[in-house]
Amino acid sequence: MLKNKYGFFSKDGREFVITDPKTPRPWFNYMWNENYAGLISHTGGGFSYLETPRDNRLTRMRYNCLPWDRPGRYVIVKDSESGKYWSLSWAPTIDKKYDLYECHHGQGYTTIITEKNKIRGEITYFVPTDLNGEIWKVKLTNLSSRKRKLEVYSFTELLMGNALNDIINQPNDKHFTDIHFNKEHETLLCTRRYWVLNRKVTVAQPNIDWRYNLLFTTTLPVSGFDGSLDNFIGRWRSEANPISVETGKMSNTEITAGDPIAALQSKITLDKKSEIEFAVIMFVVSKDEKNPFKASQLKQLKEIKTIDKKFEAVKKYWDDYLNNVKVSTPDNKFNLMLNVWNQYQAAVTFDMARNSGYYHGGLLFGTGMRDQFQDILGMVIAHPERVRKRLLNALRFQFKDGSTLHNFFKITEWGEKTNHSDTPLWIPFGIVEYLNESADFSILDEVVKFYDEGEATVYEHLKLAVDFAISSCTERGLPKIMNGDWNDTLDHIGPKGKGETVWGAFFLGYILKKSFELLEFRNDSETLESWKAKYEQLRTVINDICWDGKWYLRAFRDDGSEVGSQKHKQGKIFINSQSWAVISELAPKDRADSCLQSGKKYLLTPYGMQIVWPAYREIEDNTGLISRCVPGKKENGAVFNHASSWFVLASILNGDIEFAYDVYSRMIPLNSSKRIDRYEVEPYVYAEYVTSPEHKTENQASHSWLTGTAVWMYRIALDYILGFKTSLKGLTIDPHIPSSWKSFKAERNFRGKRIILSVENPNGKNTGIQSIEINGKSVESNFINPDDYSEKELNVKTVLK
Repeated sequence: MLKNKYGFFSKDGREFVITDPKTPRPWFNYMWNENYAGLISHTGGGFSYLETPRDNRLTRMRYNCLPWDRPGRYVIVKDSESGKYWSLSWAPTIDKKYDLYECHHGQGYTTIITEKNKIRGEITYFVPTDLNGEIWKVKLTNLSSRKRKLEVYSFTELLMGNALNDIINQPNDKHFTDIHFNKEHETLLCTRRYWVLNRKVTVAQPNIDWRYNLLFTTTLPVSGFDGSLDNFIGRWRSEANPISVETGKMSNTEITAGDPIAALQSKITLDKKSEIEFAVIMFVVSKDEKNPFKASQLKQLKEIKTIDKKFEAVKKYWDDYLNNVKVSTPDNKFNLMLNVWNQYQAAVTFDMARNSGYYHGGLLFGTGMRDQFQDILGMVIAHPERVRKRLLNALRFQFKDGSTLHNFFKITEWGEKTNHSDTPLWIPFGIVEYLNESADFSILDEVVKFYDEGEATVYEHLKLAVDFAISSCTERGLPKIMNGDWNDTLDHIGPKGKGETVWGAFFLGYILKKSFELLEFRNDSETLESWKAKYEQLRTVINDICWDGKWYLRAFRDDGSEVGSQKHKQGKIFINSQSWAVISELAPKDRADSCLQSGKKYLLTPYGMQIVWPAYREIEDNTGLISRCVPGKKENGAVFNHASSWFVLASILNGDIEFAYDVYSRMIPLNSSKRIDRYEVEPYVYAEYVTSPEHKTENQASHSWLTGTAVWMYRIALDYILGFKTSLKGLTIDPHIPSSWKSFKAERNFRGKRIILSVENPNGKNTGIQSIEINGKSVESNFINPDDYSEKELNVKTVLK
């Protein structure tokens, strides 16, 4: 069993079961569909939103609050005879002693099981696939030998609108809330008469209506309600001891102003050894629907059998999603990540970007273009149609000159143009990866509008992005860094427009080379010739001026001074220049060997590869924010997992497979989180970074869930370690495995086929194919064009040399 002191993975790996609620930090999960989403912690915390977490937040979450992780989605049970009460999710009544506590985080749902005062409670939180809302399904079991009279209090604190405005303008914002109780349907009808949709913080008054009704109801008969937070909680109290729960008296307050809450009271009787099932339902309906109760088919929705069907639909969705890839290797932790949690985290990043999480509060960043075009890597295997739609939408935020917004917000469709040098280049990256998986070349002829004016085909959008990057090079041919590149904290290198990014040069080269096959497919010989010439020019200039003797520099400032040189006291070597020198194939073999060896020597830690060494301990204002970050954390010397994954890829490509897999293994959360009280965050998903040995809190992790690490670790494992390498023409089987693996099996869906791969490694090799069979027939090549086969399943058997 894979476990730590706070919990364990279920036998099938589909759940992480937390057995001690006092985890070092709140450990979260997600529940969502394409429109509605919620974070759910192991104690019922988190927040919900419709479409966007900033502009259409539904429930509150307080940042940096004490106690942690408040407020949340709570069901409190009270024994009417003794007056004792407790929460079914442990919080907020955390001072109570429980006989049993378990939180089961699964895919798209979280179930919390408690036993207290001879009452067993099971509460399952999930978002149905077909409802703009969430359901808290509850089962209460009387474990005692006597009849029990219980009171049930279901409540959550509402926001309904702009979450940023709620923080900065709450005293005024609370004057526009309406909550009324509908007796016929025993439902709280909640809304707001005013919606702040400003594109930024401003005193301007948009004077528009929040266009939704939020309904909060239960399948139990309702004996009391409240819409007022103040009345329900009481003066100088908290969610842990609401006055209404303590006294058993609801104020039945309907409000037209004030801090909103949705709170319902029900009373039940449980015979000895009996149980009851019920549900709490919160969902959103457009105000265009004159009768929200009829529009939502509320009567049917409140039936337990309907709720059970909706939960089964959620589980089936995730069964189907995870079935797209199945692996069985000698490494159980690798299997667990690839089969379940890495795939699942990749799905989360596809829909949440870097926007809606415990560490990314959903207030500032919106959806990043850079993130959007990387995060498709995780979803494109399972749902290429969703990726297609996402690509077409994102291209609307490109300008006609090929530049792009850096990020954008749904609903308002506003964003920022920050002039990060790499942002436009992720457009061709994403489009080519989509084509490699889907072979849907029709997307290239789709016409998409520019953000400023005019329109063009997707293919033209792609070319404009690359040509803009080429045009943004200096006279000597390196890309200008402008306000930063992938490393946002290198933001003071080129404020005058002369600073250059060496990593950006490698990345531009990589994108050019990645596009060659597509240009050939389109018979675009003029562009192909031009881009090949630029690629070779990059090779020349990089190797003429960017080599520092043992590794590649990171950048040049406006004044021509170097960043990332061995002659410096701090920031001597940056990981990305070394990784992408190899990934782009612009480094000659001797320099590739040298720069990766230097990376090994200076950047390797027990948890992965450090992003820069040594960390900055003195401020360098002409370098940027990196030097103001805490040494050993974030971009200033942490094990930044996203960048570390690229070093793994570079090592594989350069032939150092044993080392690559060693680093990959160190990064797997179950390995990097062995000291869980120091590590702190969830041990079942990747974190953005792990503190390096350059800080006294070494091995402390942060910013879990929403990181590009998820898709890169997933696809490096699938494409390079297991060897399913996609291209426009098809699939190449080319494993790169540890020599200790004597065999492995892996399956994946590809263009309507099921590729079932079996690899034998009798001689303990890392790579190199000796023989290959497809459906029992020996073939000469390890390349597979799925169109050449009529069978739905292709059984591929391979023996390594």
